Amino acid sequence: MADFNVIIEKGRDGFYISEVVGLPGCHTQAKTIDELMARTKEAIELYLEEKGDKVDILDSFVGLQKLRIENV
Repeated sequence: MADFNVIIEKGRDGFYISEVVGLPGCHTQAKTIDELMARTKEAIELYLEEKGDKVDILDSFVGLQKLRIENV
């Protein structure tokens, strides 16, 4: 069993997008949060199955910070 941190964003098209921290390229999208979480779980399972014992989870998640850039 392992816990994974997931970053969730909402695209301009209204879809939710998830990115799994520490698993490069492991991401998905869906119309609802519930559907997104189910798809994200499946994406993680497939990622781990494909990589097998070669999974090298990156550094620990520290946090998220929003920065505002004026005139953009």
